[in-house]
Amino acid sequence: MISGWVMAQEKLSEVDIKDLYVRDPYILAHAPTQTYCLYKTAMRNGEDGKPVSGVVAYKSKDLQTWKGPYTVFTTPADNWITGAIWAPEVHYYRGKYYLFATMNSAIEWKKQREGFPKYTFRGTQIFYADNPDGPFLSFEHKEPHTPMDRMALDGTLWEENGIPYMIYCHEWVQIEDGTMELVQLEQDLSRPVGESLTLFHASAAPWSTGNTRKDGTTTYVTDGCFVYRTKAGKLLMIWSSFRNGQYAIGTAESVTGKVSGPWIQQPDLLFEEHGGHGMLFKTFEGKLMLTFHGPNSPAGSERMKIFEVEDTGATLKLKKQLQ
Repeated sequence: MISGWVMAQEKLSEVDIKDLYVRDPYILAHAPTQTYCLYKTAMRNGEDGKPVSGVVAYKSKDLQTWKGPYTVFTTPADNWITGAIWAPEVHYYRGKYYLFATMNSAIEWKKQREGFPKYTFRGTQIFYADNPDGPFLSFEHKEPHTPMDRMALDGTLWEENGIPYMIYCHEWVQIEDGTMELVQLEQDLSRPVGESLTLFHASAAPWSTGNTRKDGTTTYVTDGCFVYRTKAGKLLMIWSSFRNGQYAIGTAESVTGKVSGPWIQQPDLLFEEHGGHGMLFKTFEGKLMLTFHGPNSPAGSERMKIFEVEDTGATLKLKKQLQ
């Protein structure tokens, strides 16, 4: 049994939500076991005993107390890059579970001007498994699903009219004004199909005020895209950027109701108190929930926040925070 294999590798403990360090949390509500699975990055031991990047899961019945970590993925030694992993997501799609992971390299590949982070290889790669415990496996090519010459991150899945798509972020580090990008995927999610379509730039949102760099350039971040269709049929995307130095979550709306857009930005923020990179899920009782990390800094202080959300049909509104 796969889950038994995973559990045998770990020293498990229970931790309260307020004590669990998480950036970019992602929760899968696994209906067959009535269990919530939280995915987060972690360093694991490779086959040679040396630390390698990976993903672990914590499990909960009540969203308050979490048991883990269960190792669900370790980066293969022959992967295109093997550095730190960011923002793992796990989606159930046509009988399998798919891990979307932002893969990083410490290798600089292009010079950048003073005051900017270095250009490094970064992109979203998709892995697959038969159940949410993993182990998640690579497709044969072991390459990113985003263009190799792009610093890309935070890929997420959306299916429309039987066609799977990935929405991902093109990094501000490379282009200054970050974008949301859309690319079609093969039916088994093994590869992208065709070129990416730019959905919008971060600066399109009036609330996204950006950050000013040392050379006076204003840059705009796109992070944490997640797509949701409301009870009235509107297609919304929540995503994160900065407003007056505070990490925040805003909402975009597709005018046509299709993932290809065009997209407009709703004026009101979903959350603006220095927390972000959100995703939505439903409890087993049918409540719509939003989770994200906050505060955004300093490193080590981030915790998972969970709020109940109201779907008004036209937009999303926060209700109460899970205590």
